[in-house]
Amino acid sequence: MAGPAAAPVQAVADQREVLLEGRNLSRSFRVGDTELHVLRNVDFRLHKGEIAGIVGASGAGKSTLLHLLGLLDTPTSGQVLYRGQDISRLSAEAAAKLRNREFGFVFQSFHLLPEFSALENVLMPARIGSGAMAWMKDGGRLQRDAVELLTRVGLGQRLHHLPTRLSGGERQRVALARALVQKPAVVFCDEPTGNLDSRTADEVFGLIEQFNREHSQTFLIVTHDQHIADRTPRRLRMADGRFVEP
Repeated sequence: MAGPAAAPVQAVADQREVLLEGRNLSRSFRVGDTELHVLRNVDFRLHKGEIAGIVGASGAGKSTLLHLLGLLDTPTSGQVLYRGQDISRLSAEAAAKLRNREFGFVFQSFHLLPEFSALENVLMPARIGSGAMAWMKDGGRLQRDAVELLTRVGLGQRLHHLPTRLSGGERQRVALARALVQKPAVVFCDEPTGNLDSRTADEVFGLIEQFNREHSQTFLIVTHDQHIADRTPRRLRMADGRFVEP
């Protein structure tokens, strides 16, 4: 006799802890006399330990949603909740502290500082977020963690290379290590493979899957690359500032 059918991926995800939630989120911008509605009353939940992908064409609103959830922008209306607490109206200073401590970010254009080595770039958020005494206490451990992460992503021999001496795929691996070094609760990836060829994109996404599998790391990925979106266990599509049927 056949056993019970496996639960759908969405149903399994819904049983997990809700880590991050957007409620009725809207974002609009005024351009001259016109109000441009980029995000329209969006509800979204991200569950602990999942990889969620949001796909859509340029201008669909997916990056705007990520920026609101990651406290890089403020909603025109609606709420962002993290572990059940409303964080959407925090002061700029409080938002920056929470963002530095709890969130990691990987962007399409890498955002590496050109004058610093791969290792120094990975450590930069921790240095910024730590006071002098905290860095004296934790700096050694964080440096060991950074070296281990860079080694894990295949850059153990390039710790002291400047970004200009790294390929695009290597730079994105540095950016991924930087996002993970403080063990954030959520890693936001905004078009993380947009500047990479398909083989390198698959390698970078494979690293994301590996960290998710080994450490239950939570990832939210927005992309226009359907191939990458199809590899995420939970996929959503946006158009005209709203979620639509896949």
